[in-house]
Amino acid sequence: MTVVSMETTRMEALTAMLGVLGLFVFMVLPAVIGLVRERRIDRQIRRAEAARAAAEHHGRPAATAGRSRPAQGAAPHRTARAA
Repeated sequence: MTVVSMETTRMEALTAMLGVLGLFVFMVLPAVIGLVRERRIDRQIRRAEAARAAAEHHGRPAATAGRSRPAQGAAPHRTARAA
């Protein structure tokens, strides 16, 4: 006959609960990261649309609205030359 103490039962329950919580986080975290990324992209789109609308309202063409310099990390356009 095996006697299981109350401490062992509590430790097993705690381990199981932490395992389930860990799996829950593992399953939900990618969705939360995706939602945050989508919200950031939506804010950028709204900001660009507002800049375009403001530029059109002031009579400037939409191509000159917003930033006057290239985006960060954008390389200048160069053509390849034969060696």
